[in-house]
Amino acid sequence: MREMQLHNDIARVLFSEEQLARRVAEMGKDIMRDYAHVEGGIVLLSVLRGAALFMADLARAIDLPLEMDYLAVSSYGNAAKSSGDVHLQKDVSSPIAGKHVIVAEDILDSGLTLSRVIDLLRERKPASVEVATLLRKQRPDQADVACKYVGFECPDEFIVGYGLDYAQRYRNLPYIGVLKPELIS
Repeated sequence: MREMQLHNDIARVLFSEEQLARRVAEMGKDIMRDYAHVEGGIVLLSVLRGAALFMADLARAIDLPLEMDYLAVSSYGNAAKSSGDVHLQKDVSSPIAGKHVIVAEDILDSGLTLSRVIDLLRERKPASVEVATLLRKQRPDQADVACKYVGFECPDEFIVGYGLDYAQRYRNLPYIGVLKPELIS
């Protein structure tokens, strides 16, 4: 019964489970093509918590040696909009100096959080830092963040599912949908 409630909170589905699986597989192939020559593989780094599901699926779509690591930052809390004040809550576990890092991000929204994460990572002298974002919103005020791999362009609406949340809910939906506006405070 509770599952039904989650689905009833969705105004419309933007990307189905099948569309997500297909696009993530394509992104994995693109990464394999670009990094096949790299000795020692890559570091796939997820920004927790939203990107954890995306990174898990992306890692399975990459048939190359790779390390997986996690970074936790917060700029939203339980709000619907980023505060712009980014707090590092969990750092990476392994050194990344000299390694090729791909940041697996769930959504490029304002870009403030991701921009700060990239700055933090570059201070550690990796061989390279690229971004694989599942979603990129179309916003005129978005920070200038280069994303080498983009899953989908999406409208500037409040979306949830496939790791994306509102007040820590809806992450477990297998698709990405627009949350009904009356549910957002």
